[in-house]
Amino acid sequence: MRLRALLDTDALGLKLLGGEDELDRGVRGVMTTDLRDPSRYLSGGELVLTGLAWRRDAADSESFVRILVQAGVAALAAGEAELGDVPDDLVVACARHRLPLFAVHESVAFATITEHVVRQVSGERAGDLAAVVDRHRRMMTSGPAGGGPDVVLDLLGSDLDLRAWVLSPTGRLIAAPKEDAGARGTVPALSAEACARLAAEHLAAVRTGRRGPHRVVLDRTTYSLFPVRGSGHAPSPARDGRETALSDWLLAVEADAGDWAEERLDLLQGVTQLIAVERDRRDAARTVRRRLAQEVLELVQTGAAPAEIAARLRVAAPVLLPGLGTAPHWQVVVARVEWEDGADDGGAVTRALLEEILVDPASTGTEPSDRIAVAHTGDEAIALVPLPSVTGEHDDGGPGVLADALLESVRGPLTAGLDGDGRLTVGVSAAVHSAEGLRGALEEARHARRVAAARPGRVCAAGHQELASHVLLLPFVPDDVRRAFTARLLDPLREYDRRHRAELIPTLEAFLDSDGSWTRCASRLHLHVNTLRYRVGRIEQLTGRDLSRLEDKLDFFLALRMS
Repeated sequence: MRLRALLDTDALGLKLLGGEDELDRGVRGVMTTDLRDPSRYLSGGELVLTGLAWRRDAADSESFVRILVQAGVAALAAGEAELGDVPDDLVVACARHRLPLFAVHESVAFATITEHVVRQVSGERAGDLAAVVDRHRRMMTSGPAGGGPDVVLDLLGSDLDLRAWVLSPTGRLIAAPKEDAGARGTVPALSAEACARLAAEHLAAVRTGRRGPHRVVLDRTTYSLFPVRGSGHAPSPARDGRETALSDWLLAVEADAGDWAEERLDLLQGVTQLIAVERDRRDAARTVRRRLAQEVLELVQTGAAPAEIAARLRVAAPVLLPGLGTAPHWQVVVARVEWEDGADDGGAVTRALLEEILVDPASTGTEPSDRIAVAHTGDEAIALVPLPSVTGEHDDGGPGVLADALLESVRGPLTAGLDGDGRLTVGVSAAVHSAEGLRGALEEARHARRVAAARPGRVCAAGHQELASHVLLLPFVPDDVRRAFTARLLDPLREYDRRHRAELIPTLEAFLDSDGSWTRCASRLHLHVNTLRYRVGRIEQLTGRDLSRLEDKLDFFLALRMS
């Protein structure tokens, strides 16, 4: 299609700001971006849509326009929703480089323009996908008449006889086709194992630098894997393969795309753009939750008053758990992706990964991720996970995120995505029920992540239960963590002594002071050796430790000295 045709469509709300002599240029596709350098995603001939979030000052316009011109784009369309009128410096830069520039009225969604362009371009290229693209509005609208990417998949099945699924980079099923009304009956669901294997194959293929679609054979069935890329976070050029591998959705089509004509491949790429609209919508919806998490994190790290932190938590609770009658408990989860060359992405890629990891792997769709607030600081991503108040829940764990189960379903795909290059480590705190406990929970999660980092493997996690180890009790360890260490070792004994007057704590002290000698300790306490053995056995039973082991003796020794 020609640029001139865009101005003839009133529903697109486009106003020409420059480049009238260039309106006969052809448009071969459309891309929405707010990256400062989107060149790696451009192949030429696109209409580029931007909300101008890349623009920090007037000088940015010149470099952005120069990049677009060098990539051979057809035109630029800038939205008025963010800054109002399109900045003059952008108008001047486009005129200097002879790049047609349109303003998009704030009432017009970029999805509407994307729909129109893809429909027109697809219709010109081939007829076999015309019906799918023509129904883009129904695909992308929410509510009973829409259904987002699920409807895209249904139409691929009904119009093109293609079975397809949308998966996250961790292998979670995001969208699946509904029942097929044709002769085939119901489209068989992909098993969790198949989803994980497809995601792992996709990540491994992307890491090699090969362009999609990637051909994979599972159980004698051939799949073609197409990456679904939103505008998202801008990866640095040196780590493009790393970061896109860990953040892209993928479209898994049950077919061998190697047999397809070029036109059909192009049109399937167009379908991934339609699904990317939903991806971008999901990311935009996360903005509020990310901001809430960032505000709470900053308050916690700067030592703000608990009352101020509690006020922020009261704001966050109804956003993350609508309709919740009482204030939830909270857990803190800290994650970090470390590259072997020491590169740093600022935590943004880790944040996207953590948002996905914390979703129940058995859930489908985008909605489950709407209950997670993740911030990032430095090279860490930090999640604030709300837990509904449950009768009988305790601060020493209770219901909630468990470190040993957190990465179980995603370890395979993520290991493939990080193989030979990086590591993901995750730490999980205990549940806390007040603002006063958040700082300790944050430190606890950070130290648990360091425990995970000391383990072998590309993907590791550790929980707060594992902090009772003397290797962490160094002088620089915060007081909150010291208290957590001593409480987990000694509180069960104190509680037992209080209830039974058993004197387990004095017995433990005497046993350690006697260097583990049964006879000397029994003599010191004026006890029979069998009575001493009974008490030590009770200590081991209550704490899960073994006082014949040097490590456990040392842990108890340190806990007693710090209590």
